[in-house]
Amino acid sequence: MKAIIAVPVTLAMVYRAWSHQSLTPAGIVAATLTAIAHAVHPWSLPFALLIVFFLAGTRVTKVKHDVKAKLTMQSSGNSGGEGARTHIQVFANSGVASILCLLHAYQLRQQSPDTCYSWPGDLLIVGIIANYAAVAADTFSSELGILSKSHPRLITSITFRKVPPGTNGGVTAYGLAAGLLGSLIIVTTSMALTPFCPPKSPVTGQRDMHGWTLTERNRFTFAMALWGALGSVLDSLLGGWLQQSVVDTRTGRIVEGEGGKRVLVSKKGPNSMHYKKRAEIKASLLNGEGKNAIPMQGPAVEDELDHKMGDMDKYDARKKFRKPSFGDEKPSRIVESGMLSLLDNNEVNFVMALTMSLGAMGVASWLWDVPFSSILPV
Repeated sequence: MKAIIAVPVTLAMVYRAWSHQSLTPAGIVAATLTAIAHAVHPWSLPFALLIVFFLAGTRVTKVKHDVKAKLTMQSSGNSGGEGARTHIQVFANSGVASILCLLHAYQLRQQSPDTCYSWPGDLLIVGIIANYAAVAADTFSSELGILSKSHPRLITSITFRKVPPGTNGGVTAYGLAAGLLGSLIIVTTSMALTPFCPPKSPVTGQRDMHGWTLTERNRFTFAMALWGALGSVLDSLLGGWLQQSVVDTRTGRIVEGEGGKRVLVSKKGPNSMHYKKRAEIKASLLNGEGKNAIPMQGPAVEDELDHKMGDMDKYDARKKFRKPSFGDEKPSRIVESGMLSLLDNNEVNFVMALTMSLGAMGVASWLWDVPFSSILPV
């Protein structure tokens, strides 16, 4: 990408992110580094995909933001909806593509920056397009699918049970269609900017075995668009299994962690250490056990119990517990899906992007009979 274009566009995107508060300060730094990694590529394709993804992603995030804010809630207790994206979220979506861009840029400079995209194609370009097609599909599916009038169905449930909007692993037909739209936007941009080798030799006018015919380009477009849309499905599967979704029991809304982080849950119940410890202290207060203990009754027991437990039953934004006024031992937040809770949202996005990029390159390697090792620098 020519510096005369990349530099002002990057500065414009940084200003837009700052003025619209779509990225945190650290997120802006991460986005700038990502833009540089894409801009060093001789072709305009990688940088253009990054910009299109950023603009399209921020746009769908703003669609009916006030409505989406009422469907979920933040772990801090505020209304839900996507806030400013952090540096971790930037790298989760574009980190894989940045590495592939640098690898392909190195390979092109070892050959010739003006080299066209021959048939069968370079695997690294397939991986870059697949990355952005998948993350765009996931973004569109998440941001627009939550507005579906029908309840999401948990894709990892045998019965496909209904779940609250915003649940990880919850899918709707509207969300899947939105994911396909996001993938199509990226793939269409790719088809317009990829320097495909012409199907006929400019010298002889005969069919060039290294050129792309219209049929081959159409097949590639269809395959990449579908592959990108499957990225949102994979994200739902990973989220439903590995990413914990937490429901606020008072409102029935999904609780979102700030910056895609995990949401803390009070693990209270008859078998929990918290429950046993509370019961033990309560018994000692009522029975007057222990040195200098004074038997207590009524509300005084609860007040003293809260004090001895470190006020852990009082709800605040940092501790995520109910107030004693609820009058029970039930938690204010329960797990709706993702019981394994191995990954947070950012880690799920990264694993999905990595899987879809490597998977697309693997399939292309098999179909085109191009060794996978060709992606490594010589």
